[in-house]
Amino acid sequence: MARYSAFLDRRVEVRYRAGEIPLSATATLVADSGRSIFLEEQIEQRGQPRYFRWEIPYQCIVRIVEKPGGCEPRPSPPHPDKRPAPRAAAFSGKVAPFFPARPRPEKA
Repeated sequence: MARYSAFLDRRVEVRYRAGEIPLSATATLVADSGRSIFLEEQIEQRGQPRYFRWEIPYQCIVRIVEKPGGCEPRPSPPHPDKRPAPRAAAFSGKVAPFFPARPRPEKA
């Protein structure tokens, strides 16, 4: 039987250990297999939604508690007049490479 099924679809804080290292995670408990719990967190990065999912085996769980209030409030975005100009605009529509291109040495 699933030990933590009462927390399904709720935001929880899980204290667990990986070897000798104590860790903490706050996310939504999305599944309980009876051997492990599965957490999921959604964030927005560069305007795109990103999902993080991870599995924590029962034997690693130290404590699990429901986080009241749901999601933590996000900071409000800066005022539109004070936002910095996008970097892509400085390259006139072209995307700059991450590293400057170096010319290849000529073969003899």
